[in-house]
Amino acid sequence: MFKRATGVILPPPVIYVLFLAVAWLLEWLIPIALPQNLWTHYIGWGLIDAGVLLMLWAGLLMLWRKTTVNPYGKPARLLEEGPFRISRNPIYLADSLIYCGIALLWGSLWPWLLLPAVVFSMQRGVIVHEERLLTQLFGDDYRRYCGRVRRWL
Repeated sequence: MFKRATGVILPPPVIYVLFLAVAWLLEWLIPIALPQNLWTHYIGWGLIDAGVLLMLWAGLLMLWRKTTVNPYGKPARLLEEGPFRISRNPIYLADSLIYCGIALLWGSLWPWLLLPAVVFSMQRGVIVHEERLLTQLFGDDYRRYCGRVRRWL
């Protein structure tokens, strides 16, 4: 379809939403409920809150450092501070935390069964292309950064 500078076809949040929609459809067709209690409620909202805070932290840092938040854009600089010290993809990690929080609140096994496919889709459909672009733009600096910081955690 329409590939951009990074080669990404779908916006990353859309990938997560599509997998949640598939999980919802599967739950509707073949219900596989998981037990829920007060702890799953608190942990679910805690994961969503942590994801939103991590996303805001990373996004605001990117704006402050005047580089693009847009996965289709061309980064102006390599960020190695803030949440980028612990993850090369803190916004995608945040998306995953939010996905897991929603999965806990739903109380269905389907989102958990689809989680490996979500991560694989993000890695192959988004992250690999972004890493290729970052390697072209920042060369050895980016390679050294990759040696110090893991892709997810």
